[in-house]
Amino acid sequence: MSNESPAVLLRGLEKRFGDTTAVAGLDLSVPRGSVLALLGPNGAGKTTTVEICEGFQRPDRGEVRVLGLDPHTQGEQLRPRIGVMPQGGGAYPGVRTEEMLHLVAACTANPLDPAWLLEMLGLESVRRTSYKRLSGGQQQRLSLACALIGRPELVFLDEPTAGLDPQARRLVWELVAALRRDGVSVLLTTHLMDEAEALADRVVIVDHGRAVADGTAEELTAPADGKQELRFRSQTGLDLDLLLAALPEGYTADELRPGDYVVRGEINPQVVSTVTAWCAQHSVLAQELRVTRRSLEDVFLDLTGRELRS
Repeated sequence: MSNESPAVLLRGLEKRFGDTTAVAGLDLSVPRGSVLALLGPNGAGKTTTVEICEGFQRPDRGEVRVLGLDPHTQGEQLRPRIGVMPQGGGAYPGVRTEEMLHLVAACTANPLDPAWLLEMLGLESVRRTSYKRLSGGQQQRLSLACALIGRPELVFLDEPTAGLDPQARRLVWELVAALRRDGVSVLLTTHLMDEAEALADRVVIVDHGRAVADGTAEELTAPADGKQELRFRSQTGLDLDLLLAALPEGYTADELRPGDYVVRGEINPQVVSTVTAWCAQHSVLAQELRVTRRSLEDVFLDLTGRELRS
């Protein structure tokens, strides 16, 4: 397969665990040198899909090609070319930070300098600390260092910023952007919608093991019916029926979260004026008033539902 082929190509991927279908005919393509964010609720099949791509799980059915190779039958050829950041860290509990990074470096042909990577990821001060004594954020950063040290062509990042403070999270974002600039392909899973919007060239939303949306963040959030949104924050429990009575027919209004309101329809200066006048008449202070399109979180919830999942 040529270098023009996708970094990851899945066709009709299926995986079952007993009576549970984790992946149900998933098609997925990650172009080389791009970042793809895989989104979905808990149990949607994201981690299983990534583990199949990494060679840790065997598919029941379907085609899987990673850098042109079958990760199950050609794993020895593939592993030196990919970086893996799994959920849960993946390091030995008793190993020291520096030792773990040197161990992974020894398994690669042309590793980055471990000392430089420790400094870059803010781990120099804990280089002699055992993995089990690191904070959750430090464990995450060490796992990322292990994924990057071999100069991979393709990196799998499973919830890369889970448990990180804002500074560390920003650092990870900068590293992912740098990987993309260097032509490295990235497949990441995340529950953070702003992370997907900030980093990904394309977003794929999966639910019950199938892709239910695929496109850029802009394409997915574009209003299909041409309607815009007027959002504002205020006190909870506003009588939205009264607000709608002041607006022309065809508009809708919802309280998305306590105190977070949206009016949908053709948003023009007259509509904005009507909403603000209604708020003034009812002694309602409207804050953060803005005209916008649907957020990626709105799209996600519309497609996958709003109920909690275990």
